[in-house]
Amino acid sequence: MALAGSGCATVPYHALDRAYGPGPVLAPGEPQVEQGRPVSVVDGLGQLFSIPSKLILWDRRVDNHRIGSNTVMVLRSYLDHNRLTNVKVRVNQYAPGPEFGRLVRNRAVGAGWRYTVGVLSWVVYAILPGRIIGGDHYNPFSHTINLYSDHPAIALHEGAHARDLTCRTYKGTYAVAGMLPLVPLYHESIATGDVMGYLQEAGNRDSEREAYRILYPAYGTYIGGEFARWNPAVGLVWTVAGAIPGHVVGRYRARQVRDPDGPVGPDPGEPLIDGETVDR
Repeated sequence: MALAGSGCATVPYHALDRAYGPGPVLAPGEPQVEQGRPVSVVDGLGQLFSIPSKLILWDRRVDNHRIGSNTVMVLRSYLDHNRLTNVKVRVNQYAPGPEFGRLVRNRAVGAGWRYTVGVLSWVVYAILPGRIIGGDHYNPFSHTINLYSDHPAIALHEGAHARDLTCRTYKGTYAVAGMLPLVPLYHESIATGDVMGYLQEAGNRDSEREAYRILYPAYGTYIGGEFARWNPAVGLVWTVAGAIPGHVVGRYRARQVRDPDGPVGPDPGEPLIDGETVDR
């Protein structure tokens, strides 16, 4: 039931028209997107750790630690469209020092949350690097997207989390509430619906189908994760149990997507999620 009612596309899609919050969180001259230097041993370990995620979501691009230019381009287009110019994007990068600096500068989140839960999240990031263990995510305390998967829909989903937080008045409280039971389902549903609405507005039906096939199983893992709170010993079992109906519902919804009768889409030459362009 949660899957059937989740991720309803946000249409018509409205881009954000206001800034993220007080003060810039990008240092002077700092690029918005940074990519980690390839390290064969580290990335090889990352591939090993990513096997369960690849199997559960049934996509070899998940946590593959080799993010192509198209995925980055799609995310940048989304961030520009929503005026999220201060969000940082770290592409398969491990940068605990700069991340702590962003945590300190991010005055859009109250200092009480930043120097408690925010510091704790930074410690986890430092000692359990996603560069090895994977796990695409948005950090609300440093306003950073960390990408390890070469999947445009996953990248958009993390961008949607940044957009969602931008709309909140009490950003730190909203972020911390996501640690409470059932609240993650609400946050994930908003992000999924935002991605689907964004893709529908673009008129890219193939991308929309692909997003259903990956984001719904991912949402299912969060449903399983809520059951796992009460029985962590079999957490992986619950994760798989949630992903299976997610695959079913996602593929069903993907099949319901129909190509438009007439020309629909962004301006000619605008990059789409699959890197192609559309001529009107």
